[in-house]
Amino acid sequence: MKMQLSEIARVLEVEDIPAEWNTITITSVSFDSRQMKPGALFVPLKGENDGHQFIQKAIDAQAAATLWQTDHRAIPTAIPALPVEDTLAAMQKLAKYYLHKINPQVVAVTGSNGKTTTKDMIAAVLQTQYNVTKTFANFNNEIGVPMTCLSMEPNTEVLVVEMGMDRFGQLDKLSRLVEPDIAVITMIGEAHIEFFGTRDRIADAKMEITHGLKEDGTLIYNGDEPLLRARTADLVQATKTFGLDEQTDDLAASDIQGNDHATTFKVPALTPDEFKIPMIGDYNVKNALAAIEVGKLMHIEIANIIQALKTFALTANRTEWVNGALGERILSDVYNSNPTAVKAVLHSFKEVPVEDGGRRIVVLGDMLELGEQSPELHASLAEAIDPAKIDEVYLYGNEIKPLKTKLEGMMAPQRIHYFEFGNQEQLIDDLQHDLRPEDVVLLKGSHGMHLEKVLAALNPAENED
Repeated sequence: MKMQLSEIARVLEVEDIPAEWNTITITSVSFDSRQMKPGALFVPLKGENDGHQFIQKAIDAQAAATLWQTDHRAIPTAIPALPVEDTLAAMQKLAKYYLHKINPQVVAVTGSNGKTTTKDMIAAVLQTQYNVTKTFANFNNEIGVPMTCLSMEPNTEVLVVEMGMDRFGQLDKLSRLVEPDIAVITMIGEAHIEFFGTRDRIADAKMEITHGLKEDGTLIYNGDEPLLRARTADLVQATKTFGLDEQTDDLAASDIQGNDHATTFKVPALTPDEFKIPMIGDYNVKNALAAIEVGKLMHIEIANIIQALKTFALTANRTEWVNGALGERILSDVYNSNPTAVKAVLHSFKEVPVEDGGRRIVVLGDMLELGEQSPELHASLAEAIDPAKIDEVYLYGNEIKPLKTKLEGMMAPQRIHYFEFGNQEQLIDDLQHDLRPEDVVLLKGSHGMHLEKVLAALNPAENED
C-alpha cells in the first residue's frame, strides 16, 4: 500500500487538514501497535481493550499518522490525527476505496469448514498466472477483511479473501464491502449452530455472500449439499457446483485414493490427468474441486492447476502431519471443530496405515457453540468412531461427555479416557505415558479448547522453533 495522508483524509471526509500533511505518505495500515511498521497509519479500535490507549506505542514505532475516534476528546498532537466518528467504519470505508483503486478481481470464500484450506488452494492455483493477495491466516471478520484489502500491493490482480461469520448480517456486510467477482461456499456444517438454531438458518446466513456478488459474477458451491441447491435456484448470477456426484455436479471427482499424507483423484469432465493434494480426506478433495472451478473460470492452464494443488502452502493447524517426540505421527487439526468436520476427518483417519504394533489414537476436544443441541451432536460422533480401527479415545471437555457415555456401549472402558475441562495437564501426562513410537494420533477440537498445547507437549522440538 502507498497513499498520501491527504488522499486518506479526503476519502474519510476529514476537512481542513494542515498543509504539511499533504507530503506525508502512508505505506501500511495497522490496528496493532505491536505489529506497527514505520510509515503506517494506526487505527485504534475499541474492543476488549481500547486501542486509543496505545497511541504512544504507535508513535514510538514510527507510525506516520493515526485515526482518532471523536468520542475520545484528547486528540494527540505528537502525530497527525484524522478525527472520525468510528475508527472501524473508517477503516472499512478506506479499504473499499483502496480496493476500487487497485481494482483486482475478487474471489470470496466462506463455509462452515474448509474455507481457509480452500482459500489457500485457490490462491496457489491463481498465483501460477496472476499477482495474488490472499487473506493472512484467518483474518476473516469485520477487521480482517478490510485489513486484507489494505495489504494489497499496487500490482495485485486478484484478491482471494476469506470470510467468516457467526451471526446474520455479517457476510452481507463483508460481501458488500469487497463486491466479489466469484463467491465460493465450501459446505454447511453446524458451526455456530448455538446462534442460528438449525442448519437451514446457517445456509441462509452463508448465502449472504452473494449479496455483494457482481451481477455478472459466479457463485461456486458444494452441489452435494441440498440446502445450498435449494437456495441458489432463484439466484440471478451464474452458478457452478462441485462435489462427488458425476450425474449432478458440474465438476465431480472420481477414483479418489489416499494414504496418510496425500490424496489423488481424477476429474473426468476436465482432463484424464490425475490431481494430487498433500492432504487426506474426501472433504479436502471437495475443497480442491472448488479451487479447480475457480481456476477454470480464471482461465488457468490445467497443468498449472495440477502443479499448484500438489505443492500449495497450507495455513498452520489445518489438518497437518507432524512428528511427536517419540516418533509417533500426529495429525493436527486444532483450529476449529464442528460435527460434520469431525466425522469427515475421523472417516479418513481410521484408514491411515499404522506400523506393526502401532495404534490409532483419537484425541477430541469440545465442539463449542452448539447450544441446546450440544449433547446430541457430541454423542453423534460415535457413529464415526470404528472400535475395530480406533484403538484409544481421549476426550477433553465438559460438552463432550455424552460421547463418552455413547462409546461405553461400543468399546471396552479402559480404551476410553475422559478428562473434564481444566484437566488438560493430566490428559497430556496420561497420553505421553501411553504413546508408542509406532502410533498415529489425531488431535481435533474447537480452538477454545487449546489442543495446540497438547500438540506442543507431544512435539516440544517444533514448539521451540
